[in-house]
Amino acid sequence: MSNEPTRRGTRNRPAAVAPFRLPAHGSGPNQEHEPPQRHAELFYLQKQIQSQTPMVLVLEDGELIEGCIEWYDRNVLKLRGRQKTLVYKSAIKYMYKLGDAGQ
Repeated sequence: MSNEPTRRGTRNRPAAVAPFRLPAHGSGPNQEHEPPQRHAELFYLQKQIQSQTPMVLVLEDGELIEGCIEWYDRNVLKLRGRQKTLVYKSAIKYMYKLGDAGQ
């Protein structure tokens, strides 16, 4: 009986702190079932990480974030610029290499 309040407390978490599953957790990644555009995205991101290409991310609200992509997962990019920043992929409108005009 002493365990019941603990269980109830963990079930009623606010939505803002609800955990999300990373692809590495659970049953594991199913890369053979991934859509082709996902493979192209992963290839592009990995290439930019390896070459440490300075990038510009244009967010949906028009904000520009500059930096090198350091890490990524299914939902987030980690950029290293003036400061380290995590950016949700869903917030990114488009991205381009820093030397390009963004077109």
